[in-house]
Amino acid sequence: MHEMGIILHLARTLDETAERERLEKIEAVTLQVGEVSGIMTDLFVDCWNYFRKKHPALAECELKLETVPAVTWCDCCKRTYETVKYGRECPYCHSQETWLLKGNECIIKEILAE
Repeated sequence: MHEMGIILHLARTLDETAERERLEKIEAVTLQVGEVSGIMTDLFVDCWNYFRKKHPALAECELKLETVPAVTWCDCCKRTYETVKYGRECPYCHSQETWLLKGNECIIKEILAE
């Protein structure tokens, strides 16, 4: 369950941002979460709702999640394709010389504060 570790890191990052920017309260944070990041969003939100209450600047902070589609690149035919739909094998040339371009990230996109 790495969701808890990510939430702890997120809360610490937001606390540091609030202190550095002299913010009393953060209203919302938007995260971009990759489709194949392994983050279970329901569990992630539950962890967030528990831990934010332990941080005064985050007590009422809304967590917004945006899903980043997983895209894979094929070195053989130089094309991209949907990772979740096709997996590791390229649907165009059937090569397995492929690698994930995006879709496994967890990035703070936006912080809204008073």
